Amino acid sequence: MSTTNLDTDGSEVDQENTDPSKLIQVDLQINAVSACERHVVVTVPRTEIDRYFREAFDQVSPKAELPGFRQGKAPRRLIESRFKGQVSEQVKSSLIMDSLQKVTDGGHFSAISEPDFDYNAIEIPEQGDFRYEFKIEVRPDFETPNWNGLNLTRPTINLTEEDIDRHLTRTLARFVPGESVDGPARLGDIIIFNAKFSVAGEQINELAEESTAVRSTLSFGDAVVADFGSLIVGAAEGEKRSTTTVISDGASNADLRGRTVDIEFEIVEVRRIEVEEISDKKLEELGFSGPQELRDFVRDELERQFEYHQQQALRKQIVQILTKNANWDMPQSLVNKQTSRELQRMILELQRSGFSQEQIRNYVNVARNNARESTIAALREHFVLEKIAEELKIEPSQQAYDREVNLIAEQSEMSPRKIRARLEKTGQMDAIRNQIVEREVIAVIAQVASLVDVADTTFLKQEPESSSLDFTITGELAAIPEAQHDNAPAAHPGAPKLPENEKN
Repeated sequence: MSTTNLDTDGSEVDQENTDPSKLIQVDLQINAVSACERHVVVTVPRTEIDRYFREAFDQVSPKAELPGFRQGKAPRRLIESRFKGQVSEQVKSSLIMDSLQKVTDGGHFSAISEPDFDYNAIEIPEQGDFRYEFKIEVRPDFETPNWNGLNLTRPTINLTEEDIDRHLTRTLARFVPGESVDGPARLGDIIIFNAKFSVAGEQINELAEESTAVRSTLSFGDAVVADFGSLIVGAAEGEKRSTTTVISDGASNADLRGRTVDIEFEIVEVRRIEVEEISDKKLEELGFSGPQELRDFVRDELERQFEYHQQQALRKQIVQILTKNANWDMPQSLVNKQTSRELQRMILELQRSGFSQEQIRNYVNVARNNARESTIAALREHFVLEKIAEELKIEPSQQAYDREVNLIAEQSEMSPRKIRARLEKTGQMDAIRNQIVEREVIAVIAQVASLVDVADTTFLKQEPESSSLDFTITGELAAIPEAQHDNAPAAHPGAPKLPENEKN
């Protein structure tokens, strides 16, 4: 662990637009707990505390109204006594926020999370200096790896009409329910089923009338049924099939991680889609003018999906080289907080690349079942690519944001305006920004690389091997944490009200 003591005097802050006499003076002690974590102790001298109180009461006094005195004419001592509680909270908030800004502006580290401390537990002492401490997750400090002239292979493909034929059924499955059949289920059929999940004889969850395609495996958010295809093929309506699986290490319920789960499937209905039986009238109802427009739709989707496949193949090679020495330890708190963000970011990337909801669920469930490993890898890749982006001064344009929003809207069948509002409300525009930046960095590296094009048909499998459900046996994964600290000071019940325009 390394320790740095810094007496900050404002030299790191832009002096041009700031009165130096107003800059807060603090003493910082920064301990490097690990490559991605710092322990910071902030000490504010008593002279600064007194200055903040003087300035706060200077603002309150002219507008304060107390019984027996005209506005602004009450004695200073009486004003300080009556408004002490509110002003103390206001001063505490200002001291903390200004000193945190000083830490941020000081360039001591690049924070990737909010400071971890209990705001309500911090008190300004009656005498002496004001001291508080916190832990904060930071971007590791490292030398930029050499990215110029890498040797890379780039997958290419020439889509044929046969490729389109093979994917018509998968596309139609998103629009038509298929026809009910009396016989046993086959691979590729759609089944409606009920399911019960038990651990050591005790039921922990259930599903009612869920639907999925019959494929070799079935993935949930926290487990995979590896024998799903062999289990269900041959089963007819009303029959039951049982199997077991193991809860993944990324499950939300820590007590159930690694536990064996007994699953009972009950087949409610078997449905089948026959492409040749889809009439022109049905296609028109689905929004296609005829078979050719459907085929064009499928081709466009496959081209967008292959573009994603190509980009991911290049990215995988590039980050494997660039992160070879990126073996920084990741705090568990950082991994936990970033896991949900990485999953949401993956969803956005897949949506803009033209993948269906079922395909997206498949990707996401695989990532959930390897949550810690995939999150750590994604963080290391991001740190390296972000540093290169900073050196290249890459920052997304408004047109780039608009393109991302429009592509997601197109796949989600929602208006761009609604998509943008949702992304902004949930704080995911930052994920959009990171996606754009990282793609542009990968593109720059690929442009100066030694590229060899290689035909790649592995992307086009005749039948997908896995079906996925947006369901976790043990419960939902944790949501993105909300911001911990509010700039507004806490109210004191029953205390005199501060002048309205001086609160902030």
